[in-house]
Amino acid sequence: MNRAYSKIFWVSAFSIAMAFLEAAVVVYLRRVYGITDLILQVPPFDARIAAIEVGRELATLVMLLSIGWIAGETFQSKAGFAFITFGLWDIFYYIWLRVFIGWPQSILEPDLLFLIPLPWWGPVLSPVLIALLMVTGGIIAVIKTEKRQALHIDAWFWVCLISGVLILLYTFMADALMVFPADASTLSGLKPSQFNWPVYFLGFGLGVIALWRMMVGRRGT
Repeated sequence: MNRAYSKIFWVSAFSIAMAFLEAAVVVYLRRVYGITDLILQVPPFDARIAAIEVGRELATLVMLLSIGWIAGETFQSKAGFAFITFGLWDIFYYIWLRVFIGWPQSILEPDLLFLIPLPWWGPVLSPVLIALLMVTGGIIAVIKTEKRQALHIDAWFWVCLISGVLILLYTFMADALMVFPADASTLSGLKPSQFNWPVYFLGFGLGVIALWRMMVGRRGT
């Protein structure tokens, strides 16, 4: 068990350090473009910069998944470590930005979350809650692996998980989907509308149910 906790510690240290670098890049981009408000001050579209940004996001995903693959010994623990890494990276990204530039001033402040496959928008709180769920699930998966216990994965787990993920993705990309198909320039200048919290919490609730089933399963199993 001490070995599992040691790995969790070092994976967490990597995630926090990587979040520092990611936040530093955003600080530099905001300084270069003179952005203080991401909603009001959308920089002019630059195809080369847009392509690099998409590549940076893909590279970030590869690095986060790679750490999980390296740290884990079974598929269950590899997935667990990847979830821990991604979740902590996402949470500390906002913590570091708050330290560096005092942003976000509120957990309800909107942010451009992701660009793949379409722009994602949402209040800071929305990805942070998902990140906390990922970290929780990841730690449980790693500890159960160390105890040689399998997670309870059944059909209802997949129904809740897949449905929840699709609903959350729709919530984040709703504005982009409304104008799709659209060219990259139009999508880059898109500004978010009112965030649909009821639909978000429906998807998040299904994720919580999936996590609960994964942990305990049905009574008597």
